[in-house]
Amino acid sequence: MEKEKTTFLFNKSNYTFLIIGVVLNVIGFLLMIGGAAENLNDFNADELFSPVRLTVAPILILLGYVVIIYSIMKKPKSTKNDNLPKA
Repeated sequence: MEKEKTTFLFNKSNYTFLIIGVVLNVIGFLLMIGGAAENLNDFNADELFSPVRLTVAPILILLGYVVIIYSIMKKPKSTKNDNLPKA
């Protein structure tokens, strides 16, 4: 009896890109959160509207989603055994 070889949809490179995309998303969301205010009664507009929160964090989040979508859509390379006809 021949055992059927199970193939996975993702290979190592797909998982690598997926992990990179998730890490980019986490970093972007952490940058968007920002630091805690020293005094809760004071309003600090410079900290709230900083360029890191308004531009860098959303760009990282969008880049993370692009990398995740690429990792899902990327087809694994075929191996020599995939091209052989099945008997």
